[in-house]
Amino acid sequence: MSTLRNWDYYNMTENFTDLHEKASQGNTFSHLYETIISRENILLAFRMIKTNKGSKTPGTDGKTIDDMKELSENDLVNEVRNKLQNYRPKKVRREWIEKENGKWRPLGIPCI
Repeated sequence: MSTLRNWDYYNMTENFTDLHEKASQGNTFSHLYETIISRENILLAFRMIKTNKGSKTPGTDGKTIDDMKELSENDLVNEVRNKLQNYRPKKVRREWIEKENGKWRPLGIPCI
C-alpha cells in the first residue's frame, strides 16, 4: 500500500510542479488568486497546517487549528475564501525560544 503525498491527495502536484518549473526559469506570476482560493489548495493547506505541532499554539486572536477542525469541509473552504477577500494581517505573537547553543531567537506565532 503506497502513501499519497499531500499534493497528490488533492491533485495539486501537476499545478505546483508547473509553477516551480516556471519560477526556476525566472518567470513571474500574476493571476494566482484562483489557485489560492481553489477548494483543493485550501484543503491541502489545512491538511498541512494541522500536522504542524505549532498549530496547537494560539495566536493573538486566541484561536488554534482545533477551532477550524469543527467545520465541515464546505464551511472551512467558504470561511477561508471569505477571510481572503477582506484579508488584513493581524499582529504576530512574538516569543523568544532558546537555541541548542544557549542563544535565543525570536519566534513569530501567526493567527489562524
